[in-house]
Amino acid sequence: MVAHHITNGMYGLAVIEPEGGLEDVDREFYVMQGDLYTVEDHGTRGDLGFSVDKLLDERAEYFTFNGAVGALTAEHPLEAEVGEDVRIFFGVGEPNATSSFRVIGEIFDRVYDQGAITSEPLRDVQTLTVAPGGATMVEFGLDVPGRYILVDHSLSRAEKGLAGFLHAEGEQNPEIFREDR
Repeated sequence: MVAHHITNGMYGLAVIEPEGGLEDVDREFYVMQGDLYTVEDHGTRGDLGFSVDKLLDERAEYFTFNGAVGALTAEHPLEAEVGEDVRIFFGVGEPNATSSFRVIGEIFDRVYDQGAITSEPLRDVQTLTVAPGGATMVEFGLDVPGRYILVDHSLSRAEKGLAGFLHAEGEQNPEIFREDR
């Protein structure tokens, strides 16, 4: 069945740039959200079997960025520097769940909703909805250092593996953010 192929990773993200290309940014990242339906319970290690019943009931055991739990966390976080402009191409490859994509600690300066990169962007957006099979492009500047967390704002999905990190290195900017201890 098609949904079985999709949940097993038969999806991708293609970007067709407009004539003349997109405006330059300092960093570009491609992030896909997916889901996995296993016979075994969440957290089981080893070779896991596929559950058609969980797929049809839309009860994913795992939600992932870029195909694996932890793919964008400790070992392979996104990396950038304070002062840089970041662009994320974000897609939802999973067959069932709509994403409420957010980068905790940031506001998207520009959002090209539904992948409409030749349209005028939405501005100053915190969280956006991306349907299964859909995509978007977001851009934002990094003003302060820190670990920004990529999530689906259906936050229980973070407990099922859906989290990523964007590490920003650089000088503190207390006019924008100050840690009071």
